[in-house]
Amino acid sequence: MKREKKKKIVVVMPAYNAAKTLEKTYREIPHNLIDEIILVDDCSKDDTVKISRKLGLKTIVHNKNRGYGGNQKTCYQNALKDGADIIIMLHPDYQYDPKAIPKIISMFEENKADVVYCTRTYSKKSALKGNMPIWKVFGNWFLSFLTNFICDTKLTDVPTGYITYSRKVLETIPFMRNSDGWTFDEEAIIQAAYSKFRLREIPIPTKYEKESSSMKFISSISYELSIIYSLARFMLHKWGIKKHYLYEGLKLKRFG
Repeated sequence: MKREKKKKIVVVMPAYNAAKTLEKTYREIPHNLIDEIILVDDCSKDDTVKISRKLGLKTIVHNKNRGYGGNQKTCYQNALKDGADIIIMLHPDYQYDPKAIPKIISMFEENKADVVYCTRTYSKKSALKGNMPIWKVFGNWFLSFLTNFICDTKLTDVPTGYITYSRKVLETIPFMRNSDGWTFDEEAIIQAAYSKFRLREIPIPTKYEKESSSMKFISSISYELSIIYSLARFMLHKWGIKKHYLYEGLKLKRFG
């Protein structure tokens, strides 16, 4: 019997001023399960690049700040170029638990998912226990409710930054068209749902520590409004009122 080829698993880290938490995050990654780690530095002002190279990570440095979405684009382009079959985006700010990686991988090995989201707010009690601000818990719930209603998904933490894609998803959705800013992930959710990929979640503990990066209240309001705008733009496209280039070329499967 022909054995299935082992999938190449690559962790990508979109980094900006992560010097204080990068090594701590790196140490908790189950390295026996990972083939490569790629860190993309978005013009940090601290020692992120120095530490990354000291740890032996493949380190790519932007010569100017390209934003959160722009950073991810570089991450995924390089992971695909290196032959990755499963691409795990893990922030190096220690807000997301690297120990969840075995569970993530098993979802793909058991063919249960095409995209896996690690949810911090599967339980509001757990999120609050992990020091997530109450206004952020509510904001996450609202954005998830709205996204689920419009995209026919069942997500509990749409703004999560701990996302894993199969190669097929990234080769199908036009992620390079997405925003260079904070709405990149939500645009990718819409594209993946639109293409009827299987979106699944696994719960992780919420960790909001002093050294972890976190969006401030005013920035969060702007971010949420941007997501609402993205969802409205998708609705207009879906109804044929105003086509949008983010969804052109994708077959309308899920919403038929």
